[in-house]
Order: sequence, then C-alpha cells, then structure tokens
Amino acid sequence: MKKIWTGLVFFAVLAAGCGPRLMPDTLVVAHTGEMQSLDPVFSYDGVTQGMMMNVYDTLLKFNGSSMTEFLPSVSEKVPTEENGLISKDGLTYTFPIRKGIKFHDGTELTPEDVRYSLLRFMLSDVAGGPSSLLLEPVLGITSTRDENGKIIVDFDQAAQAVRVEGDNVVVRLKKPFAPFLAVVARWGYIVPQAWVAANGGWDGSKETWEKYNNFEKEDSYLFNHMNGSGPFKLVRWDISGRRLHLAANEAYFEGAPRIKTIHMMTVSEPSTQRLMLEGGEADITEIPVQFAEQLRGKKDIAVYDNLPRLRTDPVLFFTLNINAKGNPDVGSGKLDGKGIPPDFFEDKDLRKAFLYAFDYDAFLSQSLDGRATRAYGPAPEGLVFYDAKTPHYNFDLKKAEEYFRKAWGGQVWEKGFTFTITYNTGSTARQQAAEMLKRNVESLNPKFHIDVRGVMWSSFLEKTALRQMPLWVRGWVADYADPHNFYFAFMHRDGRYAQAQGYNNPKASALVRKAVAETHPARRAALYRELQQIAYDDAMQIYTVHPTGMWAMRKEVKGFYDNPVFMGLYFYPMYK
Repeated sequence: MKKIWTGLVFFAVLAAGCGPRLMPDTLVVAHTGEMQSLDPVFSYDGVTQGMMMNVYDTLLKFNGSSMTEFLPSVSEKVPTEENGLISKDGLTYTFPIRKGIKFHDGTELTPEDVRYSLLRFMLSDVAGGPSSLLLEPVLGITSTRDENGKIIVDFDQAAQAVRVEGDNVVVRLKKPFAPFLAVVARWGYIVPQAWVAANGGWDGSKETWEKYNNFEKEDSYLFNHMNGSGPFKLVRWDISGRRLHLAANEAYFEGAPRIKTIHMMTVSEPSTQRLMLEGGEADITEIPVQFAEQLRGKKDIAVYDNLPRLRTDPVLFFTLNINAKGNPDVGSGKLDGKGIPPDFFEDKDLRKAFLYAFDYDAFLSQSLDGRATRAYGPAPEGLVFYDAKTPHYNFDLKKAEEYFRKAWGGQVWEKGFTFTITYNTGSTARQQAAEMLKRNVESLNPKFHIDVRGVMWSSFLEKTALRQMPLWVRGWVADYADPHNFYFAFMHRDGRYAQAQGYNNPKASALVRKAVAETHPARRAALYRELQQIAYDDAMQIYTVHPTGMWAMRKEVKGFYDNPVFMGLYFYPMYK
C-alpha cells in the first residue's frame, strides 16, 4: 500500500505545479508507446525493452555508444577466441559467471539462473515474441512449433546446448552465427529460477516446459512483476494509468545509481509532451522530429537530434497471395477496375511500377525534414556498405507508366484497379508515405484508384497475419546491430515480413543463412551485396528512408548517452 500511495502523491505534486525540477534525484519520462507485458520473454516493443534493460541484466553490455564493442556484465569476461572462451570452430561460447550479484529480492544470482533464463527465453516462444533471437543461433530454428502449432523442439537438445560447467555457462551453437555476442548483450535477461517457479512459472524441468510454451501474457506472474539484478527495480506498474515507477537498486553490483526514482508515463499526444517538457513537468521526452525547431534554443531544454538509429521505416510491402474472402481491401476481387484479384502483385512489372512511382527524395525532405538517409535496401548504411553503384529505384513517372502498361499483359493499364493501402494509426510518416504513393500512382491513369486507411495496431497485426492487406506500410528497428537482423526479416522465407508477404526466393533464403554464418568481414559484405541485388530484382518492398532519432530533455539532466541498440534510455549513468 505504501508504494501505491507514494506514486499517487508524486503525480498529485505534479498536478499542483511542483515539477520534477524540485526533485533532484527523480526523472520523469514522457514516452509515446504503451507497455504490453513486463515478462522478458513476451514483450517485443521498443518502449518496454527500453525500460527492461534498466531492471534486468544480461551476460554482456555495450561499451557506451558502441554497437560492436562489449563489456563484461553478469559474465566476468567477454568471450573471444584469443582468451579461449570461443572455440576455434566458432560454435562454443563460454561465459564465466560473476559471483556476488544479487537479485532485487536479495537472493544471489547463480550460473543455474543464467542457464534457466536462456532456456526460458527460447522455449516460452510466445507468438510475436522475441524468442527467435536466441532460437536461431542456438538451435537453428526460428520457432518451437511448426505451422500447425505442433511442438518440434527436442528438450534434451536444448538442454545440452545451454549447460552449466562449474562457474561457467556454456552455449553451443547449431552453426556459426556472426552476431551472437550482439544478441546476448541485448537479449536473454536473467531472472531467478526459484522465484519464477515459486510464482507459478516454469520450474526448469523437461516434464513441464511444454505447458509454458506460447502462454497468454496475463497467465504469467511476470506480466506485472519484475525481479532482476539491474540498477533499477520495479515499484509499481499502473496499467490503466499507463505509468510505471522504478526505484534505484542500492545493492547494484556496479554501485548504486545517482537517480533514485524514475516515473515513466505514456503521453500519446506529442504537443502535450512538448508542453510538459517546457513547463518542467517532464524531464525527458521522445517528441517527434517536427518539434525539434520549436524546442531548439530554449534555455532550459537540450535537444539531442539526428541520433543514429538502426531503423528502416517506412517500408511498403506487397502481399503476393491476398486473402480475398470477405475482404473490402480488394474491392470486387477481380481485375475489372473495381478491385484487384488475390494474385495481383505476383506480377513483377506491376511491383516495379509502384517502386518507380514513389518520390523518395521528396518524402525525405518534406515528411522528415531531411532527418534521415535514403534507404537502398533492408539494412541501414553502417551495417552494410552502400555506394553509387548499389542498385536502387528512383522516382520516375515515365518508367512507372512503362511498367504499368506492361503489367498483366496490358490489362492493368486498360482496366485499372481499386484497392486499399493500410498503415497503423499513430504513425504520421507511414501515413504520409501511403498518401504520397497514392497521389503519384493515381496521377498516371484515371482508372487507378487507391484508398488509404489507418487501423489500430492490434487490427493491423491481425490483418498482416491473415494476409488481408494488399499493400501495407510498416518498418523495422534492429534487435541487434547486424545486417542479418534486417535481411532475415525481409528476405528469408521464415522472416517476419517475407512470411507476411508470401515471399519465398530459395536463393535469397540460402544467401541469408550463408551470410550470418560467415565471420570474415569482406566475404560477408560480398554476400550482402548479392542479396541487395536480389532485393532490387525481385522488387518486393519499397524501401524509403532510415530515420534518425531525437531525445529532448531538461538541461539539468546529465550523463545521457545514446546507443541505437537500446530502443530507449539507459538511466544508470544519468543524474541531475
């Protein structure tokens, strides 16, 4: 009751006009997204993951803003071939577990807890969750279930792949996986096995694990409870109020944080975030880039603009075999000017026509005020190399018309079409991308008709899974700093977006697998150049931009540094 009362008093203080500036050891953060679950094996959204890395530790951590240099964390050492903690064949990784780390409930973290946490992360495998990030390197699969929902994992194989040897946790990969350390530095949060089991969760045994595979989020005690070993601990999650409160972990093994209390709140309206920041009712906001100039120059506010991001967004996706049953997005369901048939986008000439009809440079300058770079493929430059010779599409309405006239043996130009482009509500950039494509395409032929419709995120995900959307707009934020995270999602037949599109190019899938197993930088780069050529030739996706990021905060907030991998803020080094 005391914790709840404390949180209510805090927000009463804010309402009375006494902002966080009067509380030197408190941070108030206003963000846009909503948290879905506090269970590390469930949540896959940026705002939850950005919070979660402050509560749970991982085996390694990133060295400041670097995406490729690692520091020890729960593991006392960073595995390398030179120190003998990575085997010569690149398959076995040994992590010596640090002694003396305490969970927030006071119990000591053990190698068994680390092993359990990695296995739980993989084997829980909730639909739409992050388990594939470890399943892929460790077991060579992206799901524990087949397309019919039948479990396909051999528990003994998983248990042998992640094992405890003395004070070490040893992980044996299925095949070499170049970005494995990047994955474990960002994912695989460590939870206490005994605490999870005591609260109705998996006990770690072979006999019971299937019961906890693909659970409903509210079925887990960890849905709204946390017990990590990180620098901050959960005080309260007010779900209906969309607020979450954290307190400093005074026993943190690297030393107590200087900030003692953090209040995170969902504020959906950007203008409200701006007013809260200007009025001192919030210390930090993630206001969209269009507010940058309004805040720049204000004496009390620091704007950290054009921050690098591992993001490709918006991207427009074609669905090859549309589910037309009872689907208003395809109109008549025929190529008769009043709709489109289910296989409408299987025609490559048609897809190329749409790619030439998008005004990439205008979108970059007008919609994002230049705070982005052109996207030539799935992954941003820095993860892959782009130069002037990298194949890509430019805005060219003459070429667009040429390909529209070729499509479907000339029937598209003669008969026209009607269908809907879908984006998720709340994403201004995705909406603008859809509307720009609509205007340009419709300008070519009066028989071309495109509707643009925004739907709620939950409906958007459902329609994606059912392949009901002919053309849809989404984006990708990297789970870890490696091109594989992008190319697998976009081009491998089992990738999230390739599956949703019905895209299956066997050569592309094979190259994606070959590239992630290649550890030689030059040979990896050559494989991704080959994949980029396939992406250009197949014309399955319209890549627009790689946006940068922005944080705005009160100038009294110090110690901030940004890392594109974080998806949020690492509060530990911050102070006022």
